[in-house]
Amino acid sequence: MGVSETRAVVGGTVSDARGETREHTRAETRGAAAPAAARDRSKILRIALPLAVFALVIVGWERYVVAYEVPHYILPAPTLILKTLISDWPVLATSLVQTLQTTFLGLLLAVVGGVGLAVLLSLSRLVEYSLYPYAVVLQVTPVVAISPLLLIYMPQEAAVLTCAWIVAFFPILSNTTLGLQSVDRNLLELFDLYGATKPRWAPPWLGRFLSRVKALWYLRRPAALPYFLAGLKIAGGLALIGAVVAEIAAGSAGAGSGLAYRILESQFRLNIPRLFAALALLSATGVVIFLALSTVSHLLLRRWHESALSEER
Repeated sequence: MGVSETRAVVGGTVSDARGETREHTRAETRGAAAPAAARDRSKILRIALPLAVFALVIVGWERYVVAYEVPHYILPAPTLILKTLISDWPVLATSLVQTLQTTFLGLLLAVVGGVGLAVLLSLSRLVEYSLYPYAVVLQVTPVVAISPLLLIYMPQEAAVLTCAWIVAFFPILSNTTLGLQSVDRNLLELFDLYGATKPRWAPPWLGRFLSRVKALWYLRRPAALPYFLAGLKIAGGLALIGAVVAEIAAGSAGAGSGLAYRILESQFRLNIPRLFAALALLSATGVVIFLALSTVSHLLLRRWHESALSEER
C-alpha cells in the first residue's frame, strides 16, 4: 500500500470517527433536551390547569346568576363583586393592612418563640419533658374558644395578636424540634470522635455544654432548616386564620377594623357584595403568603436539599 493510499485510509477512519462523535453529541443533546421539555410542560401545566379551573368556575357562576336572576343579596355575580372591590377599595385596603400587620407580627413572634424553645428542647431533656406537653395543650385548644377570654383580659390589639401567635407557634416548634433531632447518629458520633465538639481547655461540665452547642450549630442547624421552612409555610396561613378568628370575636363585641370585621359589618348590613369582596381579598392574601414563603423555602434549599432538587427534575 502506497503512502497516498495509507493517508486516504487514515483520513477516512478519522472522518468516520468524527461523524460518530457528532452523532453521539447530537444524541446526548436530544436526550438532555427531552427532560428539559418535560419540565417546562410540567411548569406550564401547574399554572395553566388551576387557572383554567378558576375561569370555568367564574364563568359558570356568572352565567348561573344571570340566567336565574339571583338577587345580589343572596348570591352576587363575580362582576358585581369585582366592581364592589374596586369601589370599596379604600376601606378594604385599610382593613387589609391592619390584618396583615397582625398576621406578620404573630408569625414573627411564633418564629422567635418556636425556634428558641426548640433549641432549648434539643439541648435539655428536662426542659423538653417540662414544657412540651403545655405546648401541645396550647395547640389542641380551639382558638375560637380562647379569643373571647383574651378579649376580656387583654386590650383588643394584644388579644388579636396573641391569637395569631398561638395558632402559628406550634407548627414552628414541632417542625424545628423534629429537624433538630433528625441528625444522623453516625454523623454525631463521627463529630465526637474527631473531637470537634470537645474543647480541651474547658472543665467537664462546661465542655459538655459547649459540645452540644457546637453540634447544634454545625450539625443540627442545617438538618433542621428544611423542617423549619416547612413549618413556616404552614404557620403563615395559620397566623392569618388566627388573626381573622380574633377579629371576628372582637367584631362581635362591637370593635375592630380588620378584614374580618368588615365581613361581619357587611353581614349585618346585608351588603353581600362587599362581604364576598372582603372574603376574596382574604383568600388572595393567604395564597400570596403561602407562595411567598414557598419561594423563600425553594431559594434556600434549591442547591442542596432533595425536596427542592426534585422539583427541578
